[in-house]
Amino acid sequence: MRRERLVGVAMMLGSGLSTQVGASVAALAFPVIGPAGVVAIRQWVAAIVLLAVGRPRLRSITARQWRPVIGLAMVFAVMNLSLYTAIDRVGLGLAVTLEFLGPLAVALLGSRRVLDLVCALVAAPAVVLLARPQASTDYVGIGLGLLAAMGWAFYILLNRKVGRELPGATGSATAAALSGLAYVPVGVVVLLHHPATLAAASYALVAGVLSSAVPFLVDLLTLRRVPAQFFGVFMSVNPVVAAMVGLVVLHQQPAILDWVAILVIVSANAVAISAASSSRQHRKVYDVNHSVCAKPVTPAVRQG
Repeated sequence: MRRERLVGVAMMLGSGLSTQVGASVAALAFPVIGPAGVVAIRQWVAAIVLLAVGRPRLRSITARQWRPVIGLAMVFAVMNLSLYTAIDRVGLGLAVTLEFLGPLAVALLGSRRVLDLVCALVAAPAVVLLARPQASTDYVGIGLGLLAAMGWAFYILLNRKVGRELPGATGSATAAALSGLAYVPVGVVVLLHHPATLAAASYALVAGVLSSAVPFLVDLLTLRRVPAQFFGVFMSVNPVVAAMVGLVVLHQQPAILDWVAILVIVSANAVAISAASSSRQHRKVYDVNHSVCAKPVTPAVRQG
């Protein structure tokens, strides 16, 4: 069991590193095709991978089930575009940290524990610190990062609903396909006005593989080795990984206060998710003891 946990930790670290390296590689293509062009290519890659793995049977999806799937597709489109545009404007570390406020908000709103209130009170000044007025402050970029956070919050909620309604990765695969189709006209327009060089197209494709295909497959294997609670808490280190990758690959140097704020938000996120997961586990045990059966929820497919 200990060996399985260590293997799981290594896989989670590799998945997070792949996601953030993919985002940093995507940023290298921004000057040529912009965030919209990169996101379009990434969405196409994600759609191909998820369709190949999920193999959804579209005819079996009812009208009632299509509504959350379409909502999830819209979230995919908005969340990824807002995140990549934020990365272009405020840097990888800050953008990913702001995005992680989405899972934090879901964890806090889903629990009434005093500990969650403490996490919110700790995280709030850290967010203010990250958004503090400076000569180089880009409030549009910060706003887009917060929009990405809102998108991730809705992504979590919709994926739970889709996971209850549809088996396996059917819902996520279908949503990714719809999002990829929606980006076809966007990608065509962008690429016609800003023709991609071989290097830019390669960066976008690599970003799609590293930020979509690799994390999705690795996460599926990881969740067989570690508890979902441990997986969620470990994911909270992604802003730190993003800041380090941004420093090494993109030469984006966060200020000391920014590092402090990132670490505070990561800590609050980890504690809140851990507490929320523990609370759900206690409720599950209580329900089992009282002969109440709950339908299992398919783990969310990570985007962003």
